[in-house]
Amino acid sequence: MALVPFDDRDGWIWMDGAMVPWRDAKLHVLSHALHYASAVFEGERCYGGHIFKLREHTERLIASAKILGFDLPWSAEEIDAACNATLAANNLTDAYLRPIAWRGPEEMGVAAKHTKVHMAIACWEWGAYFGVEQRMAGVRLSMAPWKRPHPDTAPTASKAAGLYMIGTLSKHAAMDAGYDDALMLDWKGDVAEATGANVFLVIDGEIHTPKPDNFLDGITRRTVMGLARTRQMKVVERIIPESDLARATEVFLCGTAAEVTPVREIAGRTYTPGEITRTLMTDYSALVHMSPDDVAKRAA
Repeated sequence: MALVPFDDRDGWIWMDGAMVPWRDAKLHVLSHALHYASAVFEGERCYGGHIFKLREHTERLIASAKILGFDLPWSAEEIDAACNATLAANNLTDAYLRPIAWRGPEEMGVAAKHTKVHMAIACWEWGAYFGVEQRMAGVRLSMAPWKRPHPDTAPTASKAAGLYMIGTLSKHAAMDAGYDDALMLDWKGDVAEATGANVFLVIDGEIHTPKPDNFLDGITRRTVMGLARTRQMKVVERIIPESDLARATEVFLCGTAAEVTPVREIAGRTYTPGEITRTLMTDYSALVHMSPDDVAKRAA
């Protein structure tokens, strides 16, 4: 099946306050973001016409921009409205959305004080991140050749484009070796996350997940932790040494794109997706298909 390039599709993209025909949504080759990674973005999913936790994603986008030293010239309300308008313009009710903000071409060099901030929102139909068969059977992870950086060396609390470079390199290495993805350790050698999803381990009937002190504290991560606690499952956030991978009986990933995905192997260690993973998969699927009002009531 031939891939359809993302610059050659029908549809509409919201860009700097206006709907632009998909193929005309362009930026200049000398945009600061292209050379110096001064860009932040979000990944969001829409289920049945409702963008799941839209305001949380919008607020994180605004916060990520502030961490990188720039302010978005649109309010949270305006960004939310733009996301919904982009869905409507493309006549989509089940879709993935990609809001992104970046520094433009007004200045070239490391300094970017005089650049203009731009923003775009695109959306498209996107099914299971790992593919339906891999997701249901459980994905296979290698160990990544790169490590997540110390928070003093990178803006790890932001969803910044530049932080995904080592994720891309690690995922490519995994795919070249026949795996679906890679598990990344942090600079100390402790468990961090996959290349684009958070990780959970079931150990002695409890759910363990790394503290997000050097990687993004995912919105889906927090949602799944809430679902587990509603089920009276014990959730433990802690530093997880690599050796604890041998203690786990179940492992799963979660993220906006990955949703809740079982893991059946990590670099030769095998796991059987069990009752805890299946329960959280089911609960998460039910939650994202609720109306925003029902989600809010459940959270209350």
